[in-house]
Amino acid sequence: MAKYSDIKGFTVQTVTSDPAASVVATGSWASAGTLNTGRLECFGTGPGTAGMIVNGTTDGSDGAQVYDTEIYNGTSWTEVNNTDQRRQDGASAGVTTSALVTAGYTTSPGGNSSFTESFDGTTWSEETNINNGIQGRRGLGATETAALITSATPSNNCELWNGSSWTEKNNQNTARSGQGTFGTSTAGVVAGGASPPIVAIVESFDGTSWTEIGDLNTARSNASGSGTEPAGLIFSGNAPPATGKTEGFDGTSWTEVGDLSTARFYGAGGGTQASAIFAGGSPTPTKSNAEEWTTTPSALFQKTIEGQLYFNSTTNTFKETINDFSSATWSSGGSLNTARERMGSASQGTPSAGLVCGGPGSPYGQTEEYNGTAWSEQNDLNTGRYISAGGCGTQTALVYAGGYNPAGSPNYNTTNSETYNGTSWTEGNDLNEGRIDCASVGTATAGMLIGGGEAAGGPGTVDSVELYDGTSWTETTNLPAVTQEMGALGLQTASLIFGGSVDSDPTTKNTTVEWDGSSWTASNNYPISVKYTAGFGSQTSGIAAGGEKIPGGTTGICNRYDGTSWTEIAELSTARNSLTANGAASSNGLSGFIAGGYAGGSSSATEELTVPVANKTITSS
Repeated sequence: MAKYSDIKGFTVQTVTSDPAASVVATGSWASAGTLNTGRLECFGTGPGTAGMIVNGTTDGSDGAQVYDTEIYNGTSWTEVNNTDQRRQDGASAGVTTSALVTAGYTTSPGGNSSFTESFDGTTWSEETNINNGIQGRRGLGATETAALITSATPSNNCELWNGSSWTEKNNQNTARSGQGTFGTSTAGVVAGGASPPIVAIVESFDGTSWTEIGDLNTARSNASGSGTEPAGLIFSGNAPPATGKTEGFDGTSWTEVGDLSTARFYGAGGGTQASAIFAGGSPTPTKSNAEEWTTTPSALFQKTIEGQLYFNSTTNTFKETINDFSSATWSSGGSLNTARERMGSASQGTPSAGLVCGGPGSPYGQTEEYNGTAWSEQNDLNTGRYISAGGCGTQTALVYAGGYNPAGSPNYNTTNSETYNGTSWTEGNDLNEGRIDCASVGTATAGMLIGGGEAAGGPGTVDSVELYDGTSWTETTNLPAVTQEMGALGLQTASLIFGGSVDSDPTTKNTTVEWDGSSWTASNNYPISVKYTAGFGSQTSGIAAGGEKIPGGTTGICNRYDGTSWTEIAELSTARNSLTANGAASSNGLSGFIAGGYAGGSSSATEELTVPVANKTITSS
């Protein structure tokens, strides 16, 4: 019997508002009562209907420090008893009925302050001094008797207050000043800060040790925070310039939500993810302003999920939630220890587990691994080489073959092949044909080297292709035309090459050719003629970046391939050619990065791609 759904189609859910990335994404900032004493470099607590602002300076100078404390009742600020010491750029923890302030810079008597005070909702009381009162430290904790004070450069020291004494805890992984904080002394989060430079690094604390977790979308210092370890906010900060961006945390990742009405930093605030307060700050025209954050999820709130289809009855439109490549952005990552170009990479690497190897500059075999934040040097290749040898695999399982070996006279273009296990390189079976400027795709057990330049004295550019099975290389179907210096992405069973050139030909190509595991098929051309480009992702959703176009020189152009054609997306921050890319085919171009290259000189820069999810209206054509 036929099903009703087969006859009439399928049901599309109807909603009154578009899904959001999280409940916090349904929140917003609104103006709150004005402070009685405008200030910056202050500190305080929340939530939005019961906030407190303490100390600070009225104009940014030491001589303008204040003792003042103000409490917010949801409508207006009221001055209460002053602190015993005035200070700026210090740390606070707790709530308005059980708070702690410590550290910072004071002019009474002068210098970094170790003086510690607690507040019971009415009066301030002197407590045991903190061991390290350097300015720039920040605090987190639910009450005055359980407060954790974070690091400030140059120290990464952290201290726990239990209501009567201080105890040093395990150090943070990265020392920095002016971090945004939220949570408790047993489940806390610190974000951003200046190490220097200003960073996006985030760490969580479990009561014993610190663990680095997902970075902020926007690096910043002197921000504020509110909430708990699995549900918090970071807002304001110096990026620079001053920013009003607010980011929500779901225990794993960060999502940008509603901005502050006024961009600023060095203010103070706190509270929960649903209700927060922020007041004061720099630049000085904003020093009296206060804003409240509230979330307003509807009863039918739905979380954004890529691929969902729905009908919005308010706007009377059908919509789909998709990865929005048109709004993709590139952001700076950690710099390579050795600037280089025309090197190899982990074709299936990820933004938190990447690798580059080889490249110009003695000893030509340098290897570096990327952890999502920084590059670290590893054991060198056994045979140093450069000029675009091919890398297939991941950070812990990679095969690297071909390239130009400066010590290989008279045959500089090597057939050498090596495998990497995450620690060291081991010589393997050679290629059948030595080559440079080739393309590579696949894994360490199913790799592929494509085209390139022939060995010294050979015929120049070649069309030969070799497959790797984890042990040896085997020749397979040739390219339709000889090609070198091209970009490539995908796997041994489904990949493509784009652009490139031919030896002794001053022009470049704009061709795209797909591989299905046995044969090559021409596809729609790349938007420009380009060589020395790079790519990552899959045959049905890939990213190509940078390169050298003739005429026109180095470019930062980026394009996405959808399995049929190319569409331009956001350009790299720095135009470059001879770069390398890491990004697994399984990520469909959603997660990858590029590193190194040539931009008027060898580059050490890394740029990471972010592709947001968006609700798009379905239109007829």
